[in-house]
Amino acid sequence: MSTAVTDLPAGPRGAPHRSTKHTISVLVENSPGVLMKVAGLFRRRGYNIDSLAVGVTEQPTVSRMIIAVEGQPEILEQIIKQLNKLIEVIKVNDVTGFSTVDRELALIKLNATPATRMEIMEICNVFRANVVDLTEKTMTLEVTGRSEKIDAILSLVQKYGVREMVRTGQVTLVRGAQPT
Repeated sequence: MSTAVTDLPAGPRGAPHRSTKHTISVLVENSPGVLMKVAGLFRRRGYNIDSLAVGVTEQPTVSRMIIAVEGQPEILEQIIKQLNKLIEVIKVNDVTGFSTVDRELALIKLNATPATRMEIMEICNVFRANVVDLTEKTMTLEVTGRSEKIDAILSLVQKYGVREMVRTGQVTLVRGAQPT
């Protein structure tokens, strides 16, 4: 169900608020409790985090959080300012609109019979997915790419029956010499 522009609350000068997807990169100290503090800022503002990926950077004492969230730019700007005030936060960048390299990993366990395996393998070939596990009744696929690619392969393999699935969330780096 989509929201019509007229259904959105009015912003400055009566203009409707526009909700946009943002990708935020947060460098933090690699210490316990930081993830809770960062997620808490979004929760308190009533924002659902669409995707969150956290991992150690090239410096073992620093982790990078890539947060994908949809919301009003003005409120996200306030959240970014609040993130910058946290002691454990080193740097925050909204990389929305930058030229980036984005990837996500998904593991998809499907129902598979000897009769359907070849069809599934053909789909894997098109999407450059790998079969990482095979049993009498299941196949597990590994798919890496942009979120849209993972959504596309999922829509094609749904008919076989998805038993289980896990997605890592989006990881992002800004292209070129500009820091993420």
